[in-house]
Amino acid sequence: MKRTLLIATALLLCTGCSATWKGMKEDTSNATAWTKGEVNEGATSVKTKTE
Repeated sequence: MKRTLLIATALLLCTGCSATWKGMKEDTSNATAWTKGEVNEGATSVKTKTE
């Protein structure tokens, strides 16, 4: 009985951790894309002002 409970708990924790990991990867990807867009926008703005 203890072993079954331990296995069930471990499975629930692993499922939760994988969902968290997926969310972290998605958030990081979104943040990277946003930062890249902002940097490119800033560079374009500086380029047009210096020309």
